[in-house]
Amino acid sequence: MTSMPLRALLIAAGVGQLGLAAASVAIPFVLGWREETARLRPLTRQIFWTYAAYILSFHICFGLLSLLAPEWLLDRTPLAATVCGFIAVYWAVRLVLQFTWIDRRDAPRGLRFVAAEVALVALFVSLVAIYGAAFLSHFRGGA
Repeated sequence: MTSMPLRALLIAAGVGQLGLAAASVAIPFVLGWREETARLRPLTRQIFWTYAAYILSFHICFGLLSLLAPEWLLDRTPLAATVCGFIAVYWAVRLVLQFTWIDRRDAPRGLRFVAAEVALVALFVSLVAIYGAAFLSHFRGGA
């Protein structure tokens, strides 16, 4: 893959991650997090919300980096390779968890929610492929 198509894919990945971050703002309302977490001890509730904020910040940072500075991810430095590899693994783990850990039995029902899950899985697969390709580009001729 040449640098131009990979650059465009990284920009698209950035847009996708920022879109995911924007859509994630609705998740606490759709899944009733405020009511659910109200039953937790204060420390557990605070840690839950802190972790949720950390995850959201990762998505925003990955998105902004990819959208605004894709060349940094392709500059063939060890740091660029490491960042691309980290992001690829991050999304691969999220994809695996979608089917092995997350219990979706009491997830909201209906076509809208099924379509949202299909879109999420497609995004996760795309992100693994794009960042995986960017990682591998560091180890062959041409970026």
